[in-house]
Amino acid sequence: MSQTIRFFLNGQKQKASVRPDTTVLDWLRSGPRLTGTKEGCAEGDCGACSVLIGDPAGDAVHYQAANSCILAMGQIDGRAVVTVEGLKTEQLHPVQAAMAENGSSQCGFCTPGIVISLAGLAAQRSAAGAGLAVRKAEVTDSDIHDALAGNLCRCTGYRPIVEAARKAGNAPIAGPHVAAFAQIEPRTTISASGSTFHQPQSLNDLLQLRKERPDAILLGGGTDLGVALADYHSDWSEVISLARVRELRAVRETEHHLSFGAAVTWEEVLASVIEYYPSFAILIRRFGSTQIRSMGTIGGNIGTASPIGDGPPALIALGAEIELASLNGHRFLALEDFFLDYRKTELRADEVIASVSIPKPVEGQAFRVYKISKRYDQDISTVCGAFSIVREEGQVRRARIAFGGMAATPQRAAKAEQTLVGGLFDQAAVDACADAIAVQFKPLSDWRGSAEYRSQVAANLAERFWRDVAGETVAVMSL
Repeated sequence: MSQTIRFFLNGQKQKASVRPDTTVLDWLRSGPRLTGTKEGCAEGDCGACSVLIGDPAGDAVHYQAANSCILAMGQIDGRAVVTVEGLKTEQLHPVQAAMAENGSSQCGFCTPGIVISLAGLAAQRSAAGAGLAVRKAEVTDSDIHDALAGNLCRCTGYRPIVEAARKAGNAPIAGPHVAAFAQIEPRTTISASGSTFHQPQSLNDLLQLRKERPDAILLGGGTDLGVALADYHSDWSEVISLARVRELRAVRETEHHLSFGAAVTWEEVLASVIEYYPSFAILIRRFGSTQIRSMGTIGGNIGTASPIGDGPPALIALGAEIELASLNGHRFLALEDFFLDYRKTELRADEVIASVSIPKPVEGQAFRVYKISKRYDQDISTVCGAFSIVREEGQVRRARIAFGGMAATPQRAAKAEQTLVGGLFDQAAVDACADAIAVQFKPLSDWRGSAEYRSQVAANLAERFWRDVAGETVAVMSL
């Protein structure tokens, strides 16, 4: 057991003797006094706190932007951290130079986080495929907008920032080589000042810890749990991190299925599903910025059991199966059966979510998922509806429909599915489907939308799906 957290900070080996549940933002500003990293929202929304997190990936170090305000110090053990101060070597980083030359900043509060996000984009492109698959060789405006989606600019406006990003192009991050990470291999357990952070390496080790410490926090990416930590509403006396469990970090593809370990990040899920389910990929991009997708995990999104979580409706409509594991064995169940009531699930005290699998699309299948929210990017859903049908010879043979934001749990619309199966996918069937949706769900009213609004929107999505499949509207945007 160790009391020190070891990592690279701006290319230099660093040791920090601090509670592992201290936020990285707090430590950066109060310890080494790297105050370029700012606190804005303390919720992972505004991007002022952005830093780059580096991990070895093959022969290179793969860097991604992350929100330091909701990132715990224990989570950077054995990794590399780059702040805006660390981008400059003998010369300004190309992003910094382009921002300065183009007059792309004013107050300087948001600019450091923006520079970090764009530097992360430039580094990924220059890495020629290290880590996640690089989808395009050159930086496009779509790439730039995606990279900036988690950064709020309060005064300059985005046009000059986007112009600077175009000029900056591709550029690597100056930092440690892959071999150097052997000097800071992550600790199995870190404990300081009443906070203990466990980092099991294997599923068996994780399950043993889970049995011995059923009250410990299970931590995936922390994009949900970290908000309370950032607001000083909670302390983590004992944490079991899933981030380094080999089996939970695996992405597997077979002839008919995609399987994701529970600790696979949404950025990694996005890279896998975009080929098979472009509509799902758009949803993932919308509900999480680059900073959130690089941290948040598919298992955490399910395990938090939020009725407005965006992942479960899409996964349920796709027929996802969840694997639960304990020392007593493994069990598998349909994802819709995992949710029992508001924030209550099938997960037992000695179990963890091990994996989630979805079938690949089959011939004649159409899938769409729609998120209705007050703003397009990085917002909580008012309603999220997912639709999947399989047609043969013009008739609907199978249908799966699921909603979030319409009940205490993510939920299938079984009666609505029945109205579609066995007949033509036409206006009459869609009208019957919409009526069934309105009858089955009795949503609540809150500040995001009234019960009446939610019911009407959910029913209308059935027709939107029909028109999408008919080619009347564009449901798939470029990624």
